Amino acid sequence: MTDLSQIREHMDVIGADGVHVGTVDHVEGDRIKLTKKDSGADVEGGQGAHAGHHHYISVGLVAGVEGDKVRLSATGANAAELFEEEA
Repeated sequence: MTDLSQIREHMDVIGADGVHVGTVDHVEGDRIKLTKKDSGADVEGGQGAHAGHHHYISVGLVAGVEGDKVRLSATGANAAELFEEEA
């Protein structure tokens, strides 16, 4: 399991295929909160309904932290399908 203390604000979240999924806002429990600016609108396959609010990714999808990037075990498109919506 990845050391969650390595995940910092403004790190890029990258799918296993290298696709940008979002930008870390912060870690909240067992989820990574993504910033609003690109947490869904710019993801390949993302729809307009994903824009304008925070999304969350389970830390269970984190494959590792490499420099200033959080790499996921899922592709960018698959990760977008697994977004948890802001309540």
